[in-house]
Amino acid sequence: MRDTIIVVEGPQGAGKTTFTNYLREKMGGTDLYRLAGIKDKTETGLKKIERKYIKLIEYLENCQDVNMIFDRTFFTEEIYGRLGFKPYSFTDTYNMLLSKFDKLDFDIYLVILYLEDTSVFEKRIKRDKHQYQSFNVESSIKQQNEYLKLADEVEKTAKNIKVIRFNGDNSDTFTKQIDDTFGHLFK
Repeated sequence: MRDTIIVVEGPQGAGKTTFTNYLREKMGGTDLYRLAGIKDKTETGLKKIERKYIKLIEYLENCQDVNMIFDRTFFTEEIYGRLGFKPYSFTDTYNMLLSKFDKLDFDIYLVILYLEDTSVFEKRIKRDKHQYQSFNVESSIKQQNEYLKLADEVEKTAKNIKVIRFNGDNSDTFTKQIDDTFGHLFK
């Protein structure tokens, strides 16, 4: 069995932290990476984020005997560019990174978390979070719509990336859904 990379993406409040923490606990010998973007929205910031993700792909190309879970990656940067959160386009870099990512010698899963019942965003966004994190429901819904479009695009173009759309509405059955989807990877 090949090593595994699982990338978990989705809008603010969809459950990425809960999902990745649970998955990490269940999968033996797995590294968890939480990647944050770069606040710099200038051309310099674009160059920084490009270098960051190019170096990440180079790192992954040299990894062996490890399973990895990522809470956000370059997919987020593309979504934020599409939504105008950044004044530049990341699309050319994104397409190059996606091509290289798809060619890695790993079993690769792209998990897109979403909430079918968007009123759940309101409840999740009101919970205690760090002060630097600001959420709003409208932004999360816009992000969700873009992530779901991106999932369709990746599914059509990538050969080695298995796209999984994961409904996180029901926190009571969340872990069972993860077990059902990824249980074959648990050691």
